[in-house]
Amino acid sequence: MTAVSWVKCFAYDPVTPLLESGNPAVIYFTRRDLLQEPVRDLSEIWALDDVRDIIKRQTADGHWLSKSANKAKHPAQNYDLLETFRFTNILVNQYGLNRSHPCIERAAEYLFSCQTDEGDIRGIIGEQYAPYYNGIIVANLNRSGYEDDPRVKAAMNWLLSMRQNDGGWVIGSPGCMGTYSREERDALTTQFVGTRRDFDRDQPFGHAGTGMVIRGFVTHSFYSTSPEAKQAGQLLADSLFKRNNHSSYQHPDNWLRFQYPFWWTDLVSALDSLSLLGFTLDHPRITQALDWLVENQTSSGLWKHSYSKIHKAAENAKTRELQLWVSLSILRACKILLA
Repeated sequence: MTAVSWVKCFAYDPVTPLLESGNPAVIYFTRRDLLQEPVRDLSEIWALDDVRDIIKRQTADGHWLSKSANKAKHPAQNYDLLETFRFTNILVNQYGLNRSHPCIERAAEYLFSCQTDEGDIRGIIGEQYAPYYNGIIVANLNRSGYEDDPRVKAAMNWLLSMRQNDGGWVIGSPGCMGTYSREERDALTTQFVGTRRDFDRDQPFGHAGTGMVIRGFVTHSFYSTSPEAKQAGQLLADSLFKRNNHSSYQHPDNWLRFQYPFWWTDLVSALDSLSLLGFTLDHPRITQALDWLVENQTSSGLWKHSYSKIHKAAENAKTRELQLWVSLSILRACKILLA
């Protein structure tokens, strides 16, 4: 195994357990991204049974059918769009599929078919704006080779137009979702009631939404260098370990419940974004985050998938696999931060 000096800050070897995991995709990306070893073509990863199982469930027009029982009750919500995002998120980030694979090409065209004239991909929360979901959907399009597509540019410009006055984003439309009761909000996001545009851009950003939107920026070669991305990154970095400014995902323990592929904002997804934006250990909260990771590494060399006291943390085959992906993601960010 090629020696990597940056792992010396950890008490236990984190690389060997990934290489000995028996997970072909984890091993592949560990060799490629952490050790920078020559690897074979990605086609061997694309041929894995897990990938084939996902692809065979895709419909001819590129989407995946949701089995949600709420379709009839929530007619404005496009559950198939959410399901397509979910599977595309897995295929692109865990298995490296890109637009050269017909499955991703079909999925991208379906996602673009849900794009409005304003530029956003709409339907996940009914007729309301969802910049947080758009950010991560665009991130997958960028990663799979669509960053130069004019439809992606339209989506990126729409995301810029959805910012709060402080330069960040909130869950839902700019500030307006906090002005409704829960019953009103449920109706707005599930029924055909029209798109609300009663924005309150003076409300502070929320790191839960900003951390998702910023994924669209860090995965785009042009927008990742923009002052808007840097400004949002600063807001996210300043928020590490803090309570969210809004009711959604407010408790600080939400930072410590990890997911991969990235979805909701947590400490690992935030560090990944901040490292790709060029933030360094000069920022005290990023240093605090690295110290936390060093202190909370397990003796196996890996990290748990959750350290949250407010969420259940089941231990099973699925979460043990998640532990591998979480640990790989931590090391990808640390490799950049410790370079």
